[in-house]
Amino acid sequence: MRTTSFLVGRHTLIDAGTGVGDLSVAELSQIDRVFLTHSHLDHIAMLPLLVDTVGAMRDKPLDVYASRATLDILSAHVFNWRVWPDFREIPNKAAPFLRFVQFEQGETVMPEPGLCVTALPALHTVPAVGYQLDSGKHSLVFTGDTTINDAFWPVINAVENLKTLIIETAFCNRERALAEASRHLCPAMLATELAKLNRPAEIFITHLKPGEIELTMQEIGEDAASFRPKMLKNGQMLDF
Repeated sequence: MRTTSFLVGRHTLIDAGTGVGDLSVAELSQIDRVFLTHSHLDHIAMLPLLVDTVGAMRDKPLDVYASRATLDILSAHVFNWRVWPDFREIPNKAAPFLRFVQFEQGETVMPEPGLCVTALPALHTVPAVGYQLDSGKHSLVFTGDTTINDAFWPVINAVENLKTLIIETAFCNRERALAEASRHLCPAMLATELAKLNRPAEIFITHLKPGEIELTMQEIGEDAASFRPKMLKNGQMLDF
């Protein structure tokens, strides 16, 4: 019952949903960077509070990696001195608590030894990306929020060391029209998408709507049984 956030090692977050609240202050203070998939509240809710909590404890800014479109939304609607202080200017512009880093689809960065992050195609109601996390030995791919997206699969099928795919399925099949309108997936759409995957991978489902989890996972088990997808659990540890 948390919204999307993944802690990668000790220093990197993928998204900053309410799951960040499960971390201690000591753990929060070690986070050096956040990669955002998009600007929706369930993926950024804890970012303002994270910066406020740990900014004075750190000797360098918290780097937020996202597309220019997403950073512009954060500037206009969150860190604007009306919803929340602009921590890019606190305590001063020369030494801020927060720094924005433009990071576009197709780009790759190595934020720390043993971790390469690549922004992947996603298709949502706002500009969005997914991410490939590559340790050198294996890769974990997170789709982010997305709907049927033909541009995504050729990129994933080219990942030779793919181990894990985390893919969203927000709605049950009876709400397919809503899934399509909001650019999410339902189980039938998920099965269509997974049929485009040409590599073996362990598959985990995320972004299930509370109140529909059991029904949606049952339908996933029926529609996409051959892919053996599992529900991603809160606090689950994945190695790659």
